[in-house]
Amino acid sequence: MSLLKTIDPNSIEAPRESKPLPERLISGDPSFKTWAQDVARDGLVHTGIWEATPGLTRSIKGETFEFCHILQGVVELTPDGGEPITYKAGDSFVMKPGYTGTWRTIETVRKIYVTVM
Repeated sequence: MSLLKTIDPNSIEAPRESKPLPERLISGDPSFKTWAQDVARDGLVHTGIWEATPGLTRSIKGETFEFCHILQGVVELTPDGGEPITYKAGDSFVMKPGYTGTWRTIETVRKIYVTVM
């Protein structure tokens, strides 16, 4: 087993398609696609590509740490009690455990993600 994993942003594998949980949907009709590419550390670390169409959802990280690198599109994250922050292609950010707020996809977004539980 290799300890080096290349993340392919143009995977030809079929993605897992989903919608936001009803209790997290605020507005719009966003849909999600996930191309999971690696799972490590007994399922505690996940890596892949994620895509979302425009809409506004509630974001709750719980105990999960998530690193994101935006490949395309534009999103606006607003932490509860904070100011909105816009991220676009080329930007990277981290949502730490306990983060709560909103995630607004302004233009269809595709990102590389790494989550650690």
